[in-house]
Amino acid sequence: MKKGVQGPLAKSKNTPPPALNYAPPADAGLSIIHCDGDILVLSKPAGLLSVAGNRPDLADCLEARVHKVYPEATIVHRLDRGTSGLMLMARNSRAHRIIGLQFEKRKTSKTYLAVVFGIVDADQGIIERPLRTDWYNRPKQMIDGCLGREAITKWQVLDRGKKTTRLALTPVTGRSHQLRVHMQFLGNPILGDEFYAPANVCAMSDRLLLHAETLEIVHPSTHEPMKFHDACPF
Repeated sequence: MKKGVQGPLAKSKNTPPPALNYAPPADAGLSIIHCDGDILVLSKPAGLLSVAGNRPDLADCLEARVHKVYPEATIVHRLDRGTSGLMLMARNSRAHRIIGLQFEKRKTSKTYLAVVFGIVDADQGIIERPLRTDWYNRPKQMIDGCLGREAITKWQVLDRGKKTTRLALTPVTGRSHQLRVHMQFLGNPILGDEFYAPANVCAMSDRLLLHAETLEIVHPSTHEPMKFHDACPF
């Protein structure tokens, strides 16, 4: 594995993340990948919260937009505001319980596409660095070998540019901000990442270049494996 930044981020620099100036994309209707009596699979646009925040100006979110059409739908997992791509919601309590257990027991499979800064030399690798909340700079996360929870990310190079690398990322675990922090640890932060990339790397894109492209589950009623795909927009 290519080695970038060395060692865990042992101490917070106590530099609060930028205040959220929320300007969600216009509501152009739901982009539905799949819908049946148990599950609803959607394509979340970049810049839209998965669930509402704790302020009135953060009320617009994918969950609220879905509830206008499917009021019974419930959130099973989330994507970061800046991340686009596949999100699954349950349409009844039984489906929620079954799919939720699949996520909890790591029976699902997800693949993300990312464009990171710098040229990653190795073709593939695994990052195993435990994560915990950076309490002084919430919602940021940080690597902590003592107090962190297990976090594992597999990565593979898809293409190399002059200053950037395109990666396929497969999270084995599902920690908050896992892919973003692990890419920072690798020494190759994701373009457009306002939390974990230096200012010059953040400025290289007007959005976070991270997209949830595939999702594999077992259907809660038919018990058949299902694989969903959402084409990457960048």
